[in-house]
Amino acid sequence: MSWKNLAALTLAVSLLGGCSVVERLVYRIDINQGNYLEQSDVDTLRYGMNKEQVQFVLGSPMISEPEYPNTWYYVYYHKPGHDKPEQKNLILTFNDQNRLVKMEGDYTPSPQFMNGMN
Repeated sequence: MSWKNLAALTLAVSLLGGCSVVERLVYRIDINQGNYLEQSDVDTLRYGMNKEQVQFVLGSPMISEPEYPNTWYYVYYHKPGHDKPEQKNLILTFNDQNRLVKMEGDYTPSPQFMNGMN
């Protein structure tokens, strides 16, 4: 192998190795999708609230399936430019009288959540 070929190969390898550094210099926008919820908003939920009250506090759910109208999904997806994406979910379940009976997902219910029980 001639020194020109060796120099070209060395240059090519060094340029390809630098791609990861160059990629970080390229601006990438943050991507936000879904329902952004604050824990303080979730803390206002109470057992037994009706759907209208929950929608007033949190807004419309991201997903409400026709087959399961008593389950609401609040989904938030955030992808910062070059960092790992984050997804947070809140799943609310209502009974047949449209009253909130269960909350699960990435948010913790407040200690007062069960205060709505009579």
